[in-house]
Amino acid sequence: MPAIVVLGAQWGDEGKGKATDLLATTDPIDFVVRTSGGHNAGHTIVVNGEKYATHLLPSGILTPGATSVIANGVVVSPEALFRELDGLIERGVEVADLKVSANAHVIASYHATIDKVTERFLGKNQIGTTGRGIGPAYADKINRVGVRIADLFDEKILTQKVEAALDVRNHLLTKVYNRRAIEVEAVVEELLSYADRLRPMVCDTSLLLNQALDAGQTVLFEGAQATMLDVDHGTYPFVTSSNPVAGGVCVGAGVGPTRIDRVIGVIKAYTTRVGSGPFPTELFDEDGVQLQKLGGEIGVSTGRTRRCGWYDAVVARYASRVNGLTEFFLTKLDILDAWDRIPVCVAYEIDGQRVEEMPMTQTEFHHAKPVYEFFDGWKTDISGCRTFDELPKNAQLYVQALEEMSGAKIWGVGVGPGREQTVVVHG
Repeated sequence: MPAIVVLGAQWGDEGKGKATDLLATTDPIDFVVRTSGGHNAGHTIVVNGEKYATHLLPSGILTPGATSVIANGVVVSPEALFRELDGLIERGVEVADLKVSANAHVIASYHATIDKVTERFLGKNQIGTTGRGIGPAYADKINRVGVRIADLFDEKILTQKVEAALDVRNHLLTKVYNRRAIEVEAVVEELLSYADRLRPMVCDTSLLLNQALDAGQTVLFEGAQATMLDVDHGTYPFVTSSNPVAGGVCVGAGVGPTRIDRVIGVIKAYTTRVGSGPFPTELFDEDGVQLQKLGGEIGVSTGRTRRCGWYDAVVARYASRVNGLTEFFLTKLDILDAWDRIPVCVAYEIDGQRVEEMPMTQTEFHHAKPVYEFFDGWKTDISGCRTFDELPKNAQLYVQALEEMSGAKIWGVGVGPGREQTVVVHG
C-alpha cells in the first residue's frame, strides 16, 4: 500500500485538509502524519455539515480508524495540543489514537514571548509571523539548545536544557528588548505539568511508520504551510521556519524517499497569501475584495484576512518541480462562478523581459509583474457537480488549461467546502 504526501503548492490555506480528508474517506488510510510546522497551521474540514478546524493535529484526527501521528519534524506546544484535543473531545470526536514523536521539539512559553517581542522590534521589516513561537523553537533546535518531548520525562535533563536555552534569551530580553527575564523554575514547572498526559502518546514514530509501511499499510503525510513558505525554496525571508516541501517529509518523519509513492500538491483555483512578502498576482480592486468575500478568506489559525489574487501558473510549475508532484488537487473552483472572464498568470514581466520560471533572486521576484491570459467564465453554480462531465464546458476548459500549464495532472477538483463536493478528474 502507498505512502502519500499531501502538501500546499502556493502560500498555504489551499485546502489541504479537504484533500487529506477525501483521501482518507475514499480509500482506507491507516496513518495520517504531520511532519513539520506547529500550531501556526490551519486546516478546515466540513463533515456532515459541521465545520472543524485543526492546527497542530493532523486533519486525519477526524477519520475513524486512522492513527494520527505528530512526527519528529513538528514543533509541539503542549498547551496548544491539549487545548485542541479538549475542543474536539467536547464535540464528541474520538481522539484516543494519537501518537507523538519523542524527538519532536517543544514550544515553551518563552518561545512565544521571544517571537512577539522580536517581531515588534523589527518594525516595518516584520516577517508577519503568527507570534506563536514557531521560529524561536526551530532556532533553538538548530542551535542545539532545544527541548524535546522526551525531555519532559526527566526533570534533571529538562532543567539543564531550559537553563541553556534561557541563558542567551534572557540577556536579549533584558538588555535589548527591555523586558523582564524569564524564570527557569516557572518554565520547568509548566512543562512538567504536561508529562503525565503526554506519556501514553509518546513513541518512536519513525519506527512506527516504517513498520506500518513494511506491513503494507497506507500512510498519508499531511503538509502544513506550503511550498512558497519553505525556508529554503520559498519567498525568503517571508517564509516559515521549516521545510514543508516533499523533501522535508522524509526528514520530518524519519522515512526514506524511496518509500513515497504519490506527492499531491493542493492548489487553489486562485491564489491567497497571509502575512508579508511578494505576491505578483495580488489584487487591490473589487475583484480582490470579492474573492476574499466569496472564498471566506480568513486565516484558520491566525484570523487574519488573506491577500487574494489570480491563479499563478509560474508558482504552480515551480511547486511541481521542487516537490516532484505526481498530481494536483485543485480547490475552490466554485468561488470563480461569479466571473465573466478569469485571468490566469502564465508568466512574469521583469524589467521588460518575459520570464516563465520562478525568478532566481528576491529582487527579481519583488519586481515581477504578472502576464495574464484570459478565460471565459461559466456564470453557473457548480457546487452540485460530482463528475467532470457535469461541469460547464468553460469550467472544464479552465481546469484543462491549468493542468497543461502547471506541470502535473489535476487529480481532483473541489467545488464546495463539503467532503462530498469533489469532482474526480483523473481517477
